Parts: sequence; structure tokens; C-alpha cells
Amino acid sequence: MSTNENMQAENNRSIDAGRLVDLFLAGAANLEAGKEWINELNVFPVPDGDTGTNMTLTIKSAVAEVEGLDENARSMRDVCKAISSGSLRGARGNSGVILSQLLRGFGKVARDKDEITIPVIADAFGRAVETAYKAVMKPKEGTILTVAKGISDKARELADSGVEDFDAFIPEVLQYGEEVLAKTPDMLPVLKQAGVVDSGGQGLVQFLKGCYDGYLGKEIAVAPAAAEEAEGAAAAAEPAEPELKYLYSTAFTIIPDKEFNKAASKSLRKYLETLGDSVICEFDGDKVTVGVHTNDPGLAIQKGIQYGQLKGLVIENMKLEKAGSATAAEDLAGQAGKGASAPAAPAPAQEPPAPHKEVGFITVSVGSGIEEIFRGLGVDCVISGGQTMNPSTDDILGAVRKVNADTIYVLPNNKNIIMAANQAAELEKDKKVIVIPTTTIPQGITSIINFAPDLGAEENRENMLAGIEAVKSAEITYAVRDTVIDDVEIHKDDIMGIGDAGILAVGKDRTGTALACLDKMVGEETEIISVYYGEDVTEEEAEKLRSDILARFESCDVELQFGGQPVYYYILSAE
Repeated sequence: MSTNENMQAENNRSIDAGRLVDLFLAGAANLEAGKEWINELNVFPVPDGDTGTNMTLTIKSAVAEVEGLDENARSMRDVCKAISSGSLRGARGNSGVILSQLLRGFGKVARDKDEITIPVIADAFGRAVETAYKAVMKPKEGTILTVAKGISDKARELADSGVEDFDAFIPEVLQYGEEVLAKTPDMLPVLKQAGVVDSGGQGLVQFLKGCYDGYLGKEIAVAPAAAEEAEGAAAAAEPAEPELKYLYSTAFTIIPDKEFNKAASKSLRKYLETLGDSVICEFDGDKVTVGVHTNDPGLAIQKGIQYGQLKGLVIENMKLEKAGSATAAEDLAGQAGKGASAPAAPAPAQEPPAPHKEVGFITVSVGSGIEEIFRGLGVDCVISGGQTMNPSTDDILGAVRKVNADTIYVLPNNKNIIMAANQAAELEKDKKVIVIPTTTIPQGITSIINFAPDLGAEENRENMLAGIEAVKSAEITYAVRDTVIDDVEIHKDDIMGIGDAGILAVGKDRTGTALACLDKMVGEETEIISVYYGEDVTEEEAEKLRSDILARFESCDVELQFGGQPVYYYILSAE
């Protein structure tokens, strides 16, 4: 065998840190390329399918950490730590949290190796599955966990049989993973009825197929989303009023309170690029000048605080600015180029820290009306999020650290956010964090109401859990595709009522569907019916629904409140 052939054989039998980076980045790119059709695999045909988005945002957080490493000095431990830390903090939704735990478990084995061989990767896959299963309170087969376990089992089988060549190993593992994925509808009847495979499992296979493309040296091109193409066409047709993709121009200066170098600057830049565009990240030795156009300035600010103190914070709503005015980011860029030491805009007066207290509350909410309700109930911090945009573990952790209290209750108000909240609670070491597993907005409201200041933390936890058991909830929205769920036939554009355990009603109009849901929710013990109407419902329409409810359920009080939530016309509760 020639020297070149020997080298090629060695390359096919081991993966070093640099090559692992290439594989991981290719996998992340492939996942992002397929996120929209992964979203469409969600069982419920709601207009906010989010599995692909959650997994992509989770992996992009890890990408930012990996790309911030010094290319000339990165070790296997550095790479595994960056992947694990980035994905854990960036994890969104149940699928994103499970993905982060898989990556975390993989890294626990791989980090101590100079090179990854097939026996090592088999061990790492096994540890990944073990770690992910432990993170899920009630693991269910037919999900991403099943697909991950199938992949791990196949990897172990091939390793034990003596396979040493990744050229033979990877295709067999991927093929078996796709076979397991294809069987998920046989394990979960709800998948079979909907005619889809598990979306989280599909996301995992998509990621691993991208890793294989990276192994083969293929370039992964991320196609523009259809929505972005449509926006581009609209902008071309009406150039005078281009649609802003990112609303807020955000700028500030960081005075580092710890060592800050080129690697940290690169990591920060990569993170900012996941939030928006027009990114500026200039490090001149004693300060860091930052600018970004984004829809979530808070995330940029939270990241900046991790590096040091902030000064000169400026946030501009670009839609409200006069045409031709310079954005704050542009102003900062100009000053950075001139070596100016501070931005032109005066720094706003900093708010005094909130007084310390024993107990604080954090809730996840969507809609200005619902947010106002929570604040009126004494919630310290409201994280914007929900079905359409699950907050990350880091978002929740940042809120925990912002609230000046010894014990903090977190109300996720969505079953897809509970795992991220639990992960944040595990990462927080200085405060006691209690996650109340609320799955709906009404449960969150009732949970807060049931809190008693004179009781201890655990007693309150039990009271709040008992309170949410008495709440029946439903959300009214529309279907984005034809499907069958729980033997209920649903057609595109039908109005659906989704209850705590599945579909409650399907109809052709909002009011009729809402009433049909309440027919199944209201019992003899029901005293109060609450209706929160969304941003797409007029006050007149909501008042008409309230009148119809009063006429149908005469013994119940009916509360009508503006929620302002997108996507869901009404959120209903019966208690």
C-alpha cells in the first residue's frame, strides 16, 4: 500500500478536532436548510409549527460558540465544550433541549480523546442517548429519543463487529436511523393518523446527514425561505417601502471586566449574527463597540453583560425613524473607525436595581394584554415567547439572574417550554428556582393567584400545582393543512379548538368552534369562564362571543379580556 493510501486509510478511521468542527458545522447548515419542512411535520396543523425552528436555533447557538474558538489552538475538549455549552444555553423547545442533551452526552465521551474512532463514537452515541433519556421525565417511544437510540444501537453493533472505516460505518448508521424514523408512526398512533413521521427524529436525521456531507467534503447551501423570497419580491415591486426584516437598531459599548481577546470577539460576533444583521463587533483593547439590527434587543444586551459593564446603550425603532436618519449602529461604526471612545448618543439613566425580596416570579407570555395581566398579578419578569417563538434556556436563565429574589417561580405556560425552564433551573446555582409546569396561559394565571405569601416555598409549589389541575383550557386557531387527529378529520383553513389533551372541536367559524369547546369543558362544578381574545379579533366580535357564552352557560360568570396574542383567536379557560 502506498503512502497516500495509508494516509487515506487513517483519515477514514479517525476524526480529529478540526474535522469534527467541519462535520458539526455542515450538520447545522443542513438542519437549517430543512427547518421549514421539518416544521410542517408537526402533528397539529397549526400555523406555528416550530420543531425545525427550535432545533435550528439551538444548534446555531452552539455554532456561534464553535466558530468563536481559535482555529490554531482548538482541542477536542474545547470543541466538545463549545458544542455542549452553546446548545445547552441556546436550547429551545422540547426537541431543542433533547438535541442539546444528546450533544452534551456525546461530548462527555469525546472530549477526553485526541481523535474519534468508531469504538469511541459508539461509546459517545450510547452516552448521548443515556443523557437525553434522563433529561425527559416521561420518555415516549416514537420520538427523537427512539431515533437516537436506534442510531446508537446500530453504531454499537458495527463497532463490536469490527468495522473500522467511517466510509462503511456512517452510511449504515444513517440508513438504519432513517428506517427507525420511518417506523415512528407505528409507535405513536397520533403520527400515523396525521400521516407524518416524528418531526424531532427527522431533525436529528437531517443534522446527521449534514454531518456526513461534511465528512465527504460537500458544501451545504442554505436555500432562502419562501417567506424571505416573497418579501424580496414585494420589496422589488414597491421599493419606496421596503419591509424591515429586523426592527430595532441596537448599539452599546462593553467595558470588559474579564479577559477579552480576538476569540471572544469572534464568538460574540457569531452570536450577534444569529440575532439579526448589520453586525458590528469592534475590539480595540479596552472596549468593545457593538451594533446589531435585531427583533430582540434584550438577547444582545444579555450577551453583552456576560462580558462586562455596558455603557451608551441605544435602541432605535427603525420603522419610526425618519427616512435618511443614521442608525445608532452606523453612528457607532463611524466612531469606531475614528477611534472615538464613546458613542455620540448620551447614555440613558440606568434604572436603580429592584429591591431584594424573598420570592420572585417569571412567566412566559405572548400578547400585550396577557403580559399586562401577569404584571398586574405581581410577576417580576415576563419573557416574550410561546408557540411561535420558544425562549431558550439562556433567555430563562437571564431572567432568573435579573430578578432580585432568593426563590423564583418560573411559569412556562407551554408544554414545549417546560424542559428549557427545568434546564435553566439546573444551571442556576445561586438562587432556588421552582418550575411550575404550566402548559397554558390560564394555568399560569391561576398558578399565580394560588400563591400565598405566608406559606413556604414547597407548600406554595403544591398549592400552585393543585390549582392548575382545576383549570381546563382551549386555544382557537386555524389549520394550515388537511390531516386527521384523534379520528377527527381536519381540512386546511378549518377553525380548530385545541384542548389540554387534544382536539376539542373543529368548525368553520371562530364563535361556533369556541362554544363547541366550552360545551366539552364546562361541567356542573364550573364557576368562571375566561376568554382572552387575540390581536386578530375585534372587540365587537369578542363581546358577541361573551353574550353567547352567558346565554348558554347561565350559571357561570364570564370574564372577557384583551390578550393581544397572535395566531390564536381565543384562549379559553373553565374553572
